[in-house]
Amino acid sequence: MIRVLLVDDQPLLRSGFRALLDIEDDIEVVGEAADGVAALTLARRHRPDIALLDIQMPVMDGIETTRRIAADPTLAGVRVVILTNYGLDEYVVDALRAGAAGFLVKDIVPEDLLHAVRVAARGDALLAPSITRRLIDRYVSARPRVAAGVALAGLTCRERETVALVAQGLSTTQIADRLVISPSTAKTHINRAMVKLHARDRAQLVIVAYESGLVTPGGG
Repeated sequence: MIRVLLVDDQPLLRSGFRALLDIEDDIEVVGEAADGVAALTLARRHRPDIALLDIQMPVMDGIETTRRIAADPTLAGVRVVILTNYGLDEYVVDALRAGAAGFLVKDIVPEDLLHAVRVAARGDALLAPSITRRLIDRYVSARPRVAAGVALAGLTCRERETVALVAQGLSTTQIADRLVISPSTAKTHINRAMVKLHARDRAQLVIVAYESGLVTPGGG
């Protein structure tokens, strides 16, 4: 059962998302909150698998809430998925830096919402949609880059290849096909790269890949 926490200051949106999620046999909404402070309290109480978090909220916004969830070792199993509008794109990379696993736009169709929750719950990339790639191309490219040797020196050649493919939005299965290895081997490379780069999840691997120059905006 995938346990979900809904956090948004708009009751109507929470109700709509809850109605979609609650009818699924493998998904359970364990709580709702209207701001980040309440979200932290509920997250510690229920330990959800997924926290769907609005990026702009009163009291504490989604970025700070994400940062606090990521910093709390008791919430290590919680994957944050940010809810945003097209007009708030500039905040998305900051949310990924803070520890978010990915993001969804609020006008997402029901089927895509359910798919995204399941993808995030199994730890796979929630970064494949083209809009996400454009955001990362646009905003990460504007950030100062760290030296590639500093960020990536500890990786094997195969781990570097794997991180580059994660940054291009490929799933574990797609990476395995591209590198002609098994999905379990691909997952091992990804996990080892996350440990070496101190990345919480794949979203942060993407940030490192761009900032180090391993992947370039608009390129690969």
